[in-house]
Amino acid sequence: MTAPMIVHSPEDMRDDRQEAVLMLHDFSFQTPDELLAGLTKSNRGQSPMPKSGMGNDMNMGSGSMGAMNMGPGMAMDLNDIDYDAFLANDRTLADPEVIRSEPGGRIRLRVINAASATQFWIDLGALNGNVVAVDGHPVRPVRGTRVPLAIAQRLDVLIDLPGNGPYPIFAQVEGKRARTGIVLSASGAPVSRLAAEAGENAPPVDLSLERRLEAVIPLAPRASDVKHRVILAGAMAPYAWSLNGEYWPNVTPLMIATGQRVAIEMLNHTMMPHPMHLHGHAFQVVAINGAPLAGAVRDTVLVPPMGSVTIAFDADNPGRWAFHCHNLYHMITGMMTEFRYEGIAV
Repeated sequence: MTAPMIVHSPEDMRDDRQEAVLMLHDFSFQTPDELLAGLTKSNRGQSPMPKSGMGNDMNMGSGSMGAMNMGPGMAMDLNDIDYDAFLANDRTLADPEVIRSEPGGRIRLRVINAASATQFWIDLGALNGNVVAVDGHPVRPVRGTRVPLAIAQRLDVLIDLPGNGPYPIFAQVEGKRARTGIVLSASGAPVSRLAAEAGENAPPVDLSLERRLEAVIPLAPRASDVKHRVILAGAMAPYAWSLNGEYWPNVTPLMIATGQRVAIEMLNHTMMPHPMHLHGHAFQVVAINGAPLAGAVRDTVLVPPMGSVTIAFDADNPGRWAFHCHNLYHMITGMMTEFRYEGIAV
């Protein structure tokens, strides 16, 4: 059971905009345990990957449901699971939710990727929108019609409808033609049937939006006090995913202290993207592939295959905090660790 929880800022309350929520899920008639068993069947009789070096961490993973060519001898794995349906507000495009508005309505579209293991491209179709917040944190407006959305990420998009509509908002699965979505339409405007598949496969979700984002309220300028390097490793066969060669719950905590500026450099040594999520803190994206930037403040960032992303945050919330890949099948097979504040008991 899931539901959107929206915290309104004073600016939201003053803004004369109709709110619309687009909440995405992936759906299977199999239980999560059955899906996991199908993924890990190749693990029987095999040991986890080595704890150091690249070794089997570079396996391409022939068990993937979808693969994108990345050049000679390299294939990017997408979509571990072949889901039965993809849902927008619990509905498919066979019977999509139609959100009615005034002609020429002003909409704040709140998009939530609540899928377990699926990443999407959000396609506004005939509309243009301004991305004004990510993961609940404001950013300088970025205008566009098609943006990537990794697992667990959220977007706020401001849209001014040019007429009565209808205006479909699609969410297309990366690497597939499959899509879901909702419809924005003025009251009384007819809505035609929408195709459940796009004309061609979507590309892999990438960092094209991330590179353009700039926080409205960035971290205060300050050098980091501690920097942790985290290696993302794993493969489809055997199906196991690790951080720094360790598999949850048998991990070495990443230690920090109250008041520190903490930097985390994440290096992805796998052929799959990993949406990395930190509990208890908001971080700023400060580098992509080693190139510095003053990026968004958020809580989930995608680390692409063979790429790196560096984030920074202020240690201002003492405790033990999970840090993990938000592809839940990667997390459950090991890709999770914890940040632990000094002085916090086990």
